[in-house]
Amino acid sequence: MRMTKGTDLALRIAMRLAVLADGTAPTTREVADAVGVPYSHAAKVVTRLQHLGVVEARRGRGGGLALTAEGRTGSLGRLVRELEGAGDVVGCEDEPPCPLRSACRLRTVLRTAQEAFYAVLDPITVDDLVASPTGPVLLGLPLGPPGR
Repeated sequence: MRMTKGTDLALRIAMRLAVLADGTAPTTREVADAVGVPYSHAAKVVTRLQHLGVVEARRGRGGGLALTAEGRTGSLGRLVRELEGAGDVVGCEDEPPCPLRSACRLRTVLRTAQEAFYAVLDPITVDDLVASPTGPVLLGLPLGPPGR
């Protein structure tokens, strides 16, 4: 199983925001630069994280991004489930549908494996992810374009 680029980016953005000092509220552009992705990708992901209650975004002077309490301490498994959506690992019903779908056990085995993957993530939080040695590395990433 491989997570989408959007989920990967969402987790990196949440981790970056988790290590910033209280009162530090970078812009979406600054976070995009820090994690090395285009602004347009980061903006889509930040909007999704806002809808999920993980990130708070304030506009205007003194605005910026901040990780919410839910974003900091909520279940990583729940967050990844929300970001990835409820879908099968394989496309049994895709077009054309798999000819084995009526008698195949692969789909069930892969669903069980997927749930085991999420079960490992369920007790983990973003705060857990940014413990040392990760947190100090994240703090070393500049906010803004390189060379600023």
